[in-house]
Amino acid sequence: MSRLIVISNRVSAPRPNDPKGAQGGLSVALAAALREYRGIWFGWSGNKVDEFTGHIDLQRHGGVTTATIDLEEQDVDEYYNGYANRTLWPLFHYRIDLAEYDRSFAGGYERVNERFAGTASPLIEPDDLVWVHDYHLIPLGAQLRERGLKNRMGFFLHIPFPPSRLMVSLPFHEGLVLSLLAYDVIGFQTEEWLESFRHYVERELGGRCEPDGTIHVGDRSVHAAAYPIGIDYQEFCEAATSERSTQAYDRLKKSADGRHTIIGVDRLDYSKGMEERFLGYRRFLEEHGDCRGKLFLLQIAPPSRGEVHTYEIIREDLDELSGRINGEFAEVDWVPIRYVNQGYAREDLAGFYRASEMALITPLRDGMNLVAKEYVAAQDPEDPGVLILSRFAGAALQMKDAILINPYSKDEISDAIHTALTMPKEERIRRWQAMNESVKNEDVVAWRRAFVGALEGAGKG
Repeated sequence: MSRLIVISNRVSAPRPNDPKGAQGGLSVALAAALREYRGIWFGWSGNKVDEFTGHIDLQRHGGVTTATIDLEEQDVDEYYNGYANRTLWPLFHYRIDLAEYDRSFAGGYERVNERFAGTASPLIEPDDLVWVHDYHLIPLGAQLRERGLKNRMGFFLHIPFPPSRLMVSLPFHEGLVLSLLAYDVIGFQTEEWLESFRHYVERELGGRCEPDGTIHVGDRSVHAAAYPIGIDYQEFCEAATSERSTQAYDRLKKSADGRHTIIGVDRLDYSKGMEERFLGYRRFLEEHGDCRGKLFLLQIAPPSRGEVHTYEIIREDLDELSGRINGEFAEVDWVPIRYVNQGYAREDLAGFYRASEMALITPLRDGMNLVAKEYVAAQDPEDPGVLILSRFAGAALQMKDAILINPYSKDEISDAIHTALTMPKEERIRRWQAMNESVKNEDVVAWRRAFVGALEGAGKG
């Protein structure tokens, strides 16, 4: 049986007795696959060194072998903070107004991908399956091919793939997309992102796309398909009934003091639509004065990418907006927005989800959005809450029984909150049952098996 080599920007192998319980479903699913295939998880350690040595730190956690390397500070600035998060991330989330095109960023991106290829390739045996993850490592497959690797290689993009009219704004966009053709299987979160890729291939590369997912460009043929990612449903349900989760549930219920809780949980990022969320909630408070004091918005937004200036601005803007709304509407015994800039363990979040009558999830563009699925999985089947979800989240295609909204419209957000607040229990249960069935059946294990199965079959037949 072939081994599975997973390569990603960072390694996040589950650790037994993790006191924070912070490992996500993706980490758990990949770790399970690595144990099944006797594989290795390769990536950056998160540490910086004065000079890159290529030293590989091999460790074993919970039956999973990890292989990590340290990067130079210049690597991190140009590859990670630069090209990955100041060029590709905004572009792929349709924010070309925020994308920064700097030659040094592109050079650092290529250099780090070459360093990944040079250090990872000696670990890869001829029969191994290689699975590369996300926008940080798009050229890695081509770099590995240049080193003579003929292994079956797959790539999965966890974020959107932009339309051609946006993609062409990236300098040397053709070379970046051509490097994807070094893989045998290319996976996207949704059919929409797949269609964007296929359109680019036909329009910019003169390629041909077959109905079965095969893409031909020159003498190269690859398979591209949508593989919607899910959560580890079983594990999350167990987390939701843990003692720690119950304590978190009780804590939020007690502090709510009979008021309805609307919850939002997002990494602090401009793609998450938190400003639009706050403004829509403000519109609701303006239009429904009788509801003031009867509900509040709990927004959990742990900071991220603090080295990128754009994210400092987001935090400042949200601090100001939440303060302005609270100043305008708060009473001595009620604050309309509880805005929290810290992260919580998965068990805590499960308890908070279960204690919340609504989830308000408003990304302006999202690859999938697993918070929406976690919220559904955490609900009490006898008295579930209501999911309000942006139609621009990848999850919206699978969760049609959520209240789907346009996050750019304050009025739609306001109306959705009122609809959720007044929704009969029978309808809440019906909607939840349909969404829960989807979350349960299309979980992260099914996603992993579908992709690895396609990769195993690549080149056969």
